[in-house]
Amino acid sequence: MADRGAPMSYMTLEPGTPVLSSDGAEVGSVAHVLADRDADIFDGLVISCRGGHRFVDAPDVEQIAEHGVTLRLDRAGVDRLHEPSGNPAQMSADPDDTAESDLARKLRRAWDLISGKY
Repeated sequence: MADRGAPMSYMTLEPGTPVLSSDGAEVGSVAHVLADRDADIFDGLVISCRGGHRFVDAPDVEQIAEHGVTLRLDRAGVDRLHEPSGNPAQMSADPDDTAESDLARKLRRAWDLISGKY
């Protein structure tokens, strides 16, 4: 694995930073960092890649460094990432379940950032 530089915080991560898969391929660049900076919670990234924008959940981020972000996903895994959407589809509905899923919340937040709502 090539040297990506010193590790750094998601708080200093800039749009346009290269994003690499676990197998070393450059798969895109950072479009947005999803985080609650006040609570110091990193939710994930929206990356810009050849297929459009994709949401990368925080556990799928291996390392954030000066010269690039390395994912825990290989190229095929990146190809399977979800596109951020304003209203993520719900697979099932239970009248007693009013809480939004964690993934749906993160995708909604990604869409809000991309669309300029926030």
